[in-house]
Amino acid sequence: MIGPAPRTRVLLVDDYPDAREMYSEYLKFSGFDVVEAANGLEALQRAIDSTPDIILMDLSLPVMDGWEATRRLKADPRTSSIPVVALTGHALSGTNEGAVKAGCDSFVTKPCLPEDLVSEIRSVLGR
Repeated sequence: MIGPAPRTRVLLVDDYPDAREMYSEYLKFSGFDVVEAANGLEALQRAIDSTPDIILMDLSLPVMDGWEATRRLKADPRTSSIPVVALTGHALSGTNEGAVKAGCDSFVTKPCLPEDLVSEIRSVLGR
């Protein structure tokens, strides 16, 4: 007997517990499995351990920022093919270009509605 299709696994990286909890709950409600990390170093380890389908990466993180974590993920053959969506509160001109140069596949400005985040995940995974 064939079981249900595996759920899409999202690695959610954000240093604010409230933001992680809000997005995590909405993503689970929307049918995703969610793995969380609070900083860039944790994100690297979780990406290797849990092999997510997509990573939502806050760019302003303690320990190692999201820029550096994304560069390292894209340089590692074990994680290089995982799409990374940058999450940032900085809607500054040039931030988007910097995120793309670091290896981000997409870019979402926070605060964003959880349903917009789900739409972006589906859009990126559908490419």
